[in-house]
Amino acid sequence: MSVQKKVLVAVAVALAAAGGMVLAATGLAPGEGDPAAWGKLYPLQYKSYLKNAEMSGTDFGGSKPVSKLEQAPYLKELFAGMPFSVEYKEDRGHTYSLEDVRLTQRKKPSASCLSCKSADVPGLIKAEGVGFYALPFEDASARVKNPVACLNCHDPATMKLRLSQPALVEALRKQGRNPDTLTRQELRTLVCAQCHVEYYFRPQTKEVAFPWDKGMRVADVERFYDEQGFKDWTHPRSGTDLIKIQHPEVELFQSSVHAASGVTCADCHMPRLREGNASYTSHWWTSPLKTLEESCGGCHAQSPAELKERVLYTQQRTAELLKTAGLANVAAIEAIEAAAGVPGADPRLLQEARALHRKAQLRWDWVAAENSTGFHNPPEALYVLGQSIELARRAELTARRAAGK
Repeated sequence: MSVQKKVLVAVAVALAAAGGMVLAATGLAPGEGDPAAWGKLYPLQYKSYLKNAEMSGTDFGGSKPVSKLEQAPYLKELFAGMPFSVEYKEDRGHTYSLEDVRLTQRKKPSASCLSCKSADVPGLIKAEGVGFYALPFEDASARVKNPVACLNCHDPATMKLRLSQPALVEALRKQGRNPDTLTRQELRTLVCAQCHVEYYFRPQTKEVAFPWDKGMRVADVERFYDEQGFKDWTHPRSGTDLIKIQHPEVELFQSSVHAASGVTCADCHMPRLREGNASYTSHWWTSPLKTLEESCGGCHAQSPAELKERVLYTQQRTAELLKTAGLANVAAIEAIEAAAGVPGADPRLLQEARALHRKAQLRWDWVAAENSTGFHNPPEALYVLGQSIELARRAELTARRAAGK
């Protein structure tokens, strides 16, 4: 930042403190959600942000809206009776966040579904309180116009990173962390944690909340849900009360070797780029496989080809275990359904089988819904999938015992 711009920002902060409605340094109103307005001040960052509209794939993901149900038909069995059995696509880039939530065939229970889809939503929540979450989706959707953008993560007065998602602020305070004293390095992960996490809607208010009260690993989240008596739906074939995991990227990453080494989300997904004499942070939030030299080269001596080979080594093995675990859970569903139809089946063992199935499918989904195919934390991902397979097999065997087999 030039000396002139630093002076202008200081003036803007002073004017804002004095009650000014428009910030002199940037010309941005406090609730400006349109990324194009920010792009006039930061054209290189904005240019990279627009790349989020590109649709391209990687070996195990990408931003093409391919149907996961077509890629892995067994998902329809795991998600039977709930909206993900109707539509489950690979996510497109952040610039499509608002468009895609409006277009999805999945039923949208309330305005809560907009929470991580628009830069305009945090301002509405701040103005209207938790009542916003319970508004009908269509009514709330008509009031927002911008996708995920600059305002979600930056203060328009100072451009500093900041948290705008109330659910994350609440979760951090419950952990004993002060959201107002976070370092810039912490924020380089936590601004992503506003959305790239597991979350649920509180049944009474539809308020978005994070299940981190007992910790951030899968067993901690499971214990929280169990003590709350929470379920997303009851599987129509097995009769199991199940949880649909969202996308726990931050939870999986936080216990990884990269996190322990001080690496943040931004270090890999928002590398520093150069254009001419200018150096800036990329705002193309994509797989580091597309920017290996910039994303990984600062820390790793290997060539981009060697790094890619290592990533794919991990992802291929995770994908194989994901399928094994998924099919093991399908077998558990089928066994429980069959046992429930047997006259005189042992109800205690049936209940035990359903409890094991709940644990097994939650762990499968913890890795399946997470968007790195295990790479954010390879040993944890493989450990969790191993647990899922074991628990699903136990559920299947317990169901067979319940039926007297």
